[in-house]
Amino acid sequence: MIGSRVRIDDGVVIGKLPMRATNTAGTKEQRLLPARIGDNCLIGTGAVLYRGCEIGRKVLVADLATVREDVTVGDFTIVGRGVAIEQSCKIGRYVKLETGVHIAPHSELEDRVFIAPLVATSNDNFIGRTEERFKHVKGVTMRRGARVGLKAAILPGITIGEDALVAAGAVVTKDVPPRKVVAGVPARVVRDVPTEQLLENQNWKD
Repeated sequence: MIGSRVRIDDGVVIGKLPMRATNTAGTKEQRLLPARIGDNCLIGTGAVLYRGCEIGRKVLVADLATVREDVTVGDFTIVGRGVAIEQSCKIGRYVKLETGVHIAPHSELEDRVFIAPLVATSNDNFIGRTEERFKHVKGVTMRRGARVGLKAAILPGITIGEDALVAAGAVVTKDVPPRKVVAGVPARVVRDVPTEQLLENQNWKD
C-alpha cells in the first residue's frame, strides 16, 4: 500500500516475503500484512522493503537499504545507504540511521535517535550456540535522543538512556545512564553530555 507523492527509484522491491533457511532460528513462518509506505517518502535504488513493514510519512529509505517484516519506521526518519533493519523492530520519528548501520531483531529506537555509520547491534549473547539462547534473545533499546558514534558495537539487551552519547568505537556491554557520555572497550561513563547538546536546548518544533 503506497501513499501519495512517493518516489520509488530503480530496482526497488516492495512486499518481499521473508526467506527461511532450513537451519535458521530467526525467521519464522507467519502471515504478514501488506507493506505500507506513507505519503511523501523517497525509496532509493535497490532498497528492499519486506511484507509486513510500515513506513511513516516523509521517510527516506536510501539506496540498498533493507527494512524487514514487522518493522515500523516513524515519520521524518532517514534510513541511510545500506542500512539493515532486521525483523520486529520499532523505529521512532526523526531518527537518523547513517550508512551501513545494522539494527538487530527485536530492537526499539525512540524518537530523535542518531546512529553514525557502521554501528552494529546484536540480540544473541550465545552467538548461535545452545538451545538456552532462545530464552534470552533481545535486541537493543535506545531512548529518546540517544546518539551512537562511528563503528560502536552495542551488545544484546542493552538500553542506551535518553540523551546519552556513545563515543566512536565503543563496545557497550552495560546499560548507559541518561545524559551520560560513555567511551572505551568496554564502554564506561566518562562525563555528562554537554548541556547545549541536550534535546531540550535544540529549539526544534517537534
